[in-house]
This record gives sequence, C-alpha cells and structure tokens, in this order.
Amino acid sequence: MRVFVTGASGFIGSAVVRELLDAGHTVTGLARSDASAEALTAAGAAVHRGSLDDLDSLRGGAAEADGVCHLAFVHDFSDFAANCATDLRAVETIGEALAGTDKPFVVTSGTPGLPQGRVATEEDRVDPESFAAVRQPSEIAAVALAERGVRSSVIRLPRSVHGAGDRGFVPMLITAAREKGVSAYVGDGANRWPAVHRLDAARLYRWALESAPAGAQYHAVGDEGLPLREIAEVVARRLDVPTESVTPEAALDHFGFLGLVASLDCPASSTQTQKQTGWEPAEVGLMADLETGHYFEEV
Repeated sequence: MRVFVTGASGFIGSAVVRELLDAGHTVTGLARSDASAEALTAAGAAVHRGSLDDLDSLRGGAAEADGVCHLAFVHDFSDFAANCATDLRAVETIGEALAGTDKPFVVTSGTPGLPQGRVATEEDRVDPESFAAVRQPSEIAAVALAERGVRSSVIRLPRSVHGAGDRGFVPMLITAAREKGVSAYVGDGANRWPAVHRLDAARLYRWALESAPAGAQYHAVGDEGLPLREIAEVVARRLDVPTESVTPEAALDHFGFLGLVASLDCPASSTQTQKQTGWEPAEVGLMADLETGHYFEEV
C-alpha cells in the first residue's frame, strides 16, 4: 500500500513510518523542513514537501496515496485552540480528497478531556467543559467521513506516549523538577495518567490502516492509569530532589502549560480495542521506561 503520513518525522510518526516500511508498505511523508525531509529519506521513505497550513499539499499527498495516517499537530500550546482549528482543516481537506474511494484514513486524537474520575472507554466522548474539547471536532469529522466513502478510523493517544526521544509531558515534569528543585504532583497525587510506548502505538496505527472498519475508534493505551505521585517519586529519586505537593491553583505556575492537565484524573482503557483488533501492548510500561535512564540524560 502507498501510504501518506503527516507528522512522519515526529516522535510517534517516525515509529509509524518504520512500522509501515517493515511491513512492506511504501511510505511518503509530509515534510515542512529540510531536516524533516532528510530524516524521511534516511528512513527509506519518500518526501512530500508541505505543511498543515498548505492545504494543496495535503490534497496532493492524499490523492496520490492508497491510504493516509494523520499524526501531525502543531505543538505550540500558547494557542491550542488555533492549532486544533488547523488540525480540523487538515482532516477535512484530506477527507475531501479521499471521499468516495473507500481508502483508509487514520486520524489521531487523544484521551485527555474524556470524563474524569473513572476509566474511560472507546465509547466515551470528550467532556464539553474540558480544555481539550476544542480538539473534538477533528475526531467527529473523521468518524463522519465513514458516511462519505472513506474507511476512516480514530486512534486516541494517552497523555504520555513514551520511549527514547520523548518530548512530551513526562519531559516537562522532569524539566520543571530540575528548574524548581522539587519533583511536584498536584494535591495528593492520586490522579492517574494513562500511557503507551511509541512502538506499541505504531503497531496499532498499522493495524488500523490495514484492517479497521469505517468509523472505528481505538485507544492506544498500555498503562490504564499511573498515579502522578508515583511518577513524581521516580523523577525525584533520579534527580535527587524532594517531592512536593502543589495545589491545583498553583499547578499552572509550577508546570507551565502542563499545569492544565497535571491535575486531571483521566485513566483510560484499551480493553475494547484489544478485543476488536488483537493488538496488545508488548513494550515496557512508563514506570519501567523511566528506570532505564534515558529520560534523565541532559542534552
């Protein structure tokens, strides 16, 4: 299959590209920069120059492919709503190019914003009061494409997608601990973070591309919910700093953008996904990954 991948040189996207190439697919990755293009070429993928704002490039890449995996997202959290709007336009543009073809289109969403205080399932919808609700339109648009002749599916990623090279929320925790001299958690730290290894997530993307029925929604979740305090304690031990509780009101000041999600109790299950797909996590969990030490290597 000729697969067009957005976000192909990113932390998760590069793992998806490797997974697809190893399975015998031909991959073309969207590249905004020379560095991204060089990384794709080195991986064995073809390069399609463009960006999420270049809708013509998205149309062209999708039209020439047998299927699309959309992982790109603008990770500038200073204007999260605008970035979500950009993502929605990208999903709609690619979907329009694929309409009526029955080609697969795998779209990335997330578990942050699902109902709090219990283990969320694939059937749950984003809490409209959550800050993450602004990303839900992309998920809704992707599922709706099933009615327009697109074999669309959605993969929700958990709060932490971990592994060597992670630049997400766990590195933010570690950076804050280094800068503040304490490894913090919010309140009693019992709020739970779901997680998955990037290589496990990549395998689910390939399965969805190859086999998912139209309109399906999956959770790429390995650890259902790790208490934030336990994560903070590992960080404290590795950095040789104390742990400290901060109030929800002080979380934004302490963690920066991460403060918006640090106090959320949003565990998530992949039980339905595993039953429907046969996929199951095979890599180490987040706590074991933290103990390998790569998170604490200063560059």
